[in-house]
Amino acid sequence: MDEIDISWVAEPDLDDPVFVEGLPGVGHVGKLVAEHVVEETDSELVCRIHSEHFPPQVTVSDDSVAELASAEVYAVETEGRDLVVLTGDHQAQDNVGHYRVCEAFLDVAEEFDASEVYALGGVPTGELVEEHDVVGAVSDADMKADLEDAGVEFRSEEPAGGIVGSSGLLLGLGGKRGFDAACLMGETSGYLVDPKAAKVVLAVLESMLGFEVDEEALDDRADEMEEVVGRLREMEEGASPGGDEDLRYIG
Repeated sequence: MDEIDISWVAEPDLDDPVFVEGLPGVGHVGKLVAEHVVEETDSELVCRIHSEHFPPQVTVSDDSVAELASAEVYAVETEGRDLVVLTGDHQAQDNVGHYRVCEAFLDVAEEFDASEVYALGGVPTGELVEEHDVVGAVSDADMKADLEDAGVEFRSEEPAGGIVGSSGLLLGLGGKRGFDAACLMGETSGYLVDPKAAKVVLAVLESMLGFEVDEEALDDRADEMEEVVGRLREMEEGASPGGDEDLRYIG
């Protein structure tokens, strides 16, 4: 297999689309948002991206059919801006791979003439969160005003340690390639899957791009987490289960 292999399965005609990334990361926030948008809309799979930088494994479906690890890209037509949504179960496993794979993601964005990139994820607080804010970072300061109007907070030198992984590279490489790129990070504890953080990130995305999707499935997932959160609150005494290094944003 080639280092990067993009397998196209459809060529939809989208109107002024925006590229949206949601891969596994802190709290699975970005992945939850991307998968929810794909599942709650009339989305269409347009390509799969395979790479030797993904883990050496396959996923196995309910009918026992194996599929090589990949990232998937979907086209989503909305009442607002159309979307090109990237999601999957894995990020690259090595530093060089992160760069190579993210360049391929941006190649796909260029195929659709997308000029904007939104990378979605979570920013860890190290403690359970009652009210989830959305923290942002951008490739160009001119983007901040509209995002602030949509409820995004920009905090000096936060997230601490920077943004590691696909979300960070899509911001940095995207800006270098001329995209208007933003990273939207929902505050989350950092040690459990967080549908509530996903909801606030989704709300910002909807506000910025002018679309709405049903949130019932995310609400159901949030309800399922309440018992777990309750037990964690009983155990929490203000100390993080890991050191400062563990609380960098990795998305």
